Amino acid sequence: MIVDFLRTHRHLYSIERMCRVLNEHEYAISPATFYRFQARGFGPTPAELDEAYAAHRLFELWRANRRVYGRRKLWKTAHRAGWNIGRDQVQRLMNILGIAGVLRRKTTRTTVADPSAERFPDRIQRAWSQAQRPDQWWVADFTYVHTSCGFSYVAFVTDVFTREILAYVVDTRATKSLVIRALRQALALRQRQDPYFESAGVIHHSDAGSQYTSTDLRRLLAVHQMDGSIGTVGDAYDNGLMESTIGLYKSELIDFEAGTWTDWGEVERATAGWVHWYNHERLHSSLGHIPPIEHYTNYQRENYAGLHAA
Repeated sequence: MIVDFLRTHRHLYSIERMCRVLNEHEYAISPATFYRFQARGFGPTPAELDEAYAAHRLFELWRANRRVYGRRKLWKTAHRAGWNIGRDQVQRLMNILGIAGVLRRKTTRTTVADPSAERFPDRIQRAWSQAQRPDQWWVADFTYVHTSCGFSYVAFVTDVFTREILAYVVDTRATKSLVIRALRQALALRQRQDPYFESAGVIHHSDAGSQYTSTDLRRLLAVHQMDGSIGTVGDAYDNGLMESTIGLYKSELIDFEAGTWTDWGEVERATAGWVHWYNHERLHSSLGHIPPIEHYTNYQRENYAGLHAA
């Protein structure tokens, strides 16, 4: 900083002389500027202090959200916290801090179909934005995570309307048990959340992987009077919402948090923390920049409060 240079060498040359030479070499500073710094003890200006406090506050918001938010989500999070900061200022402070949002990754398909298995029709036809209520459509899929002990597999079930992850199951084998346990977990969660929940009529959508066309899964769906739905083999758009969720999971946790995972237990513990944050705190642009649980609670309050009271 030029002021520091002047301060260091003022015992050798006068401030006025040094300022004149610096200006001749296109370093613009006046003696008055130096003396203003000197008058306040060479400390930061009020504006510099305000910027430092704002940068610290923004960094804490970024860190509280698992260090994955970019400019837009940090800006929205700040406004939800009552901080009226501009989007351009958020970007400027992020540049000063050297922080950035995580980059999305492309997911790898894990679908291995059983050509002899009976398949459900596609009851959703990619109309993800047309869901009108919770528990209208559930989507399911699983992915793999490489660990030091081999592959782990993580199955998810997500509600299309609320974007809430209803279930996650981690195992070392990609069997039909993996996806059946995930569906059971989703049913149990909804029953805890809403004593009036009815599974009848819920559409369970997946890809055509052999785990999702198994007789045991079909039987479980029938027991709960749910309707199965299956998209086209190898076509990510037919299960696009779940592909997007898994992409976030890989980008924000698996690839971001650790270079190498130890075993399935470590993956399970980390997944539990990420799912809780995803459901309760992560802002979703498709929901108007609110978390899934808030969206679900708002819907329940607006649509069922009077009915349940009656």
